Amino acid sequence: MKKLADLIIKLGSIDRRWIFIIIAIVVMYPLFKPLGLPIRETEASQRVFDMVESLPENSKVLLSCDYGPSTKPEIHPMAVGVLRHLFENGHQVYVTCLWPDGQFMAREALDQVAEDEYNLTYGEDYVLLGFRPGNEAVIKGIVSDIRKMYTIDSRSIPITDIPMMEGIVNIYDFDFLFSASAGYPGTVEWVQLAADPTGVPMSTGVTSIQVNEVMPFVDAGQVNGILAGMPGAAEYEALIGKAGIGTSGMDAQSIAHIVIVAFIIFGNIAFYLERQRSKKKF
Repeated sequence: MKKLADLIIKLGSIDRRWIFIIIAIVVMYPLFKPLGLPIRETEASQRVFDMVESLPENSKVLLSCDYGPSTKPEIHPMAVGVLRHLFENGHQVYVTCLWPDGQFMAREALDQVAEDEYNLTYGEDYVLLGFRPGNEAVIKGIVSDIRKMYTIDSRSIPITDIPMMEGIVNIYDFDFLFSASAGYPGTVEWVQLAADPTGVPMSTGVTSIQVNEVMPFVDAGQVNGILAGMPGAAEYEALIGKAGIGTSGMDAQSIAHIVIVAFIIFGNIAFYLERQRSKKKF
């Protein structure tokens, strides 16, 4: 027993750099090889999934990528997951961006899903309309006349030359709207200026810190479900049966928390034993 106590006390004084190395290892491993820890879907994520599932085949979906690299770990897995679900069900996807960086995020997601995974045709199955400056003015333009707001797409192709843009005039020509939002402008503005006034069904995915701001719209029925941060992304991946960055990210986060808690408990035990030994000496 004394040898065990000596060992615990000795390990309790381990150089903190070793702790950092251990944490780095346990975080990195699940990112490269997901552990498949159980994920329980929340009602909010289930509502997003059910909304997409209820869309008739060949629906026209407007997806707005309103986030940048700083929030990519949380929002990007949502955008990828929703794109997979939409393309799997045979829908046409129109992508807009209220953030300048959103265009790069959208292009990366489309390259991964539409081109690499589903081998879809640009202009017939999906189109990246891209970024336009103006914040709320862009949303108002899409609501009233999208062709005045977008005369060309992100590839500088005239809108009139894109087959899937035929018959698309304004927000009423879309069957569903999804906002992948990290802040302003984003989900709140889409609700207030597009979905609520026109009645076009909408769902959203936001950062964890935004959930409290957006949840009242969900509770009021103005938004059909919400993907809340990385947990929401992982839940959606579980619902569509395709694990991705969200799932591996939650695995890494969960394991890191377990290891940190274990270190805290172990450190307190070592401190207690060392303190008891010091008392006996006196």
